[in-house]
Amino acid sequence: MLKALIFDVDGTLADTERDGHRVAFNLAFQEADLNWDWNPELYGELLTVTGGKERMRFYAEQYDQAFISQADVDELITNLHASKTRHYVNLLSEGRIPLRPGVKRLLKEAVDAGLTLAIATTTTPQNVSALLESTLGKDSKNCFASIGAGDIVPAKKPAADIYLHVLKELELQASECLAFEDSENGVRASLGAQLATIVTINSYTENHDFEGAELVLNQFGEADLPAKVLAGTMQKNYLDIDGIQTLYNEL
Repeated sequence: MLKALIFDVDGTLADTERDGHRVAFNLAFQEADLNWDWNPELYGELLTVTGGKERMRFYAEQYDQAFISQADVDELITNLHASKTRHYVNLLSEGRIPLRPGVKRLLKEAVDAGLTLAIATTTTPQNVSALLESTLGKDSKNCFASIGAGDIVPAKKPAADIYLHVLKELELQASECLAFEDSENGVRASLGAQLATIVTINSYTENHDFEGAELVLNQFGEADLPAKVLAGTMQKNYLDIDGIQTLYNEL
C-alpha cells in the first residue's frame, strides 16, 4: 500500500537554481562591484562544482586572476557567499521563486488522499523552510512528516543516506513510498534506497541519465498545461494522485 511521497527540493519543487541561487549570486557580485555575470548557460556548467564558495573560487581561477591573487581572497569569498545567501532569502520572501507547475496541486491532492509527505534534499534546512513558507504559507512545514536536509547525514546525494534517514524517521519501508527527483545524482540516491522514483527534469538536468526511474516528465503539469512524458507511461496529460497510485500499483 502506498503510504508516503518523498520529494527532493532544488529543481523538483521549484527551479531554485536558475531563478534563485544564480540570481542571488549575481546580486552579490553587483553589490561587491565585481564584473561577474553568471548567465543560465554558464551557471549550468558551474553546477558541476559542488558548494557556493567552491563555485566562486573555481570561477575566479578560470576568469579573474586579479581577484583570486588577492591576499585576503578567502575572506572575500566568504563575505560574497554570505551576501549571496542574504539575497537568496530575500528573493524567496519576495515570492520571486515560484513552485514548478503542478507542485502545489499535487501536494494538496496527496494530503487530501491521506498520504504522508516528506522531503529529502541536500540543501540547508533554512533554505527549505524559506521556500515552503514563501510558496505554501507560514505553517506549511507542518505538512511534512520528515524533512531530511543539509548535513543531517554524512554523505550527500548520490549516496542514499538522506533517503534512508527519512525512511527511518517515517518508520516506513521503501516499498511503501515513492520518491520525486530531478537529477541523475538524485535518482542514484533514491534508487540506492530502493525507492521507486518519478523524475521531473529541468533545463540543467535534461541530458542526465535517469535509467531505473519509473516515469520521467518535463514537469508535473496541469490540465491546461500538459506534461510531456519522456520515459514511461501516464494516462492523463498531467500527473495527479490517481496517476501516481496507478503507477505504484503496477510496480
